Amino acid sequence: QVQLVESGGGLVQAGGSLRLSCAASGGTFAIYSMGWFRQAPGKVREFVAGISWSGSNTYADSVKGRFTISRDNAKKTVYLQMNSLKPEDTAVYYCATSRTIGVVTIKEQYDYWGQGTQVTVSS
Repeated sequence: QVQLVESGGGLVQAGGSLRLSCAASGGTFAIYSMGWFRQAPGKVREFVAGISWSGSNTYADSVKGRFTISRDNAKKTVYLQMNSLKPEDTAVYYCATSRTIGVVTIKEQYDYWGQGTQVTVSS
């Protein structure tokens, strides 16, 4: 059983930055793929960024060039650095972990989820 706890969300003005963290406990963190998703009110949960155990990553087109995903296996933590934030980035952000090899973009392939952290970007 893996537990994930997100932190770092908050209220920021457009153009600002936030850094989300997701701390994992239980399981073997180093071999898991990790991902960030987000869900805005009335919308489906969507993929934001993913990173494999080796550090390969991929991003949704909407955040490419603005967000950076990284991981520290020693700390069992994955990060999402979010720069140049826009009001449309407002959502609850979730981290998740998958035992699938490689970078995982499909939410159904993720096994464990955190509770989420709210990010609100004001215009």
